[in-house]
Amino acid sequence: MTQTQASETPRLYDDEGDLLVQADQRSDRIVMLPAGDPRHASTDRDRVRIQWGQHLLADLLGHRYRTLVCGVNPEDNSHGIIGELAELLPTSQWNAETITAHARTFAKSLGENDVLVLKYDLDAVEVLALLRPPNQKQFSLENLGRGFRKLAQMIERRYDRMPCASVSFLGAKSNKLVDEHGREPSFEAVLRTMFDAGYRGDVYPSLGMWELAPTGVFANYPFPKSLDVMRSGGF
Repeated sequence: MTQTQASETPRLYDDEGDLLVQADQRSDRIVMLPAGDPRHASTDRDRVRIQWGQHLLADLLGHRYRTLVCGVNPEDNSHGIIGELAELLPTSQWNAETITAHARTFAKSLGENDVLVLKYDLDAVEVLALLRPPNQKQFSLENLGRGFRKLAQMIERRYDRMPCASVSFLGAKSNKLVDEHGREPSFEAVLRTMFDAGYRGDVYPSLGMWELAPTGVFANYPFPKSLDVMRSGGF
C-alpha cells in the first residue's frame, strides 16, 4: 500500500485504536459486505433493514421503535421477548401471565390453520404478536407468511406504528420456527417470507448469527443479484 492509499483509508478509532481493536477467530463477529449504490435513493419502502450487532431490547427501551413484531403462544411467554419487554417497561400494564392468558382466550376461537395478530399496548411500545394455530407447537414459514401479510397492512397504512422492528423468529425459546422438514429455516428464507408478504420494517438477527464470520452478510434484503449468480455457478 502506498502512502497515498494509506492516507485515503478512513480511520475508525482515535489514537492506536485501529491496531488494538482487531477481531480474531475467538471473537463473535460478522463480515459486512456492501451492496447497492448509496447515491441512488428513493422514497419507496423497497427493502428490509437487518440490524446486525444491535440490541433489540435496548433499542425498544430507548424509544427507537414504536412497534415490535414477535410471536406469542397460549402456554408460556415468560422466556419470550414480549414477556421480557413487559417486565422491563415501567409503565407496562402487562406481564408474562396476563400476556399468556390473553393469548389463550383468543386461541380458543382460532380455526385449525388460522394465524392471528394480537395487539399488546405496553405504553412505550405496541407489540403486534403472531399467535400460531392452536394445533401447532411451532411456527411454520407458511404461518409466518400468512401472519406478515396481515401485519404489513396493519403497519404500512399506519404511520403512528412506524418505525417497526421484528424479531427473526430464529433461535427462539418460546415460539420456535421450523421449515417443512422440521428444521430451523435459513435467515434468507425468513427474510424472503417477510418481504414477499409486504413487510418493510427492520429485522433483528438472532444472537447466534453474530458468529457467522468468515461468511459475509448484507445489511438489507433483498440481497444483491450477484448472490444468485454465484449460486448458479457464475461469477
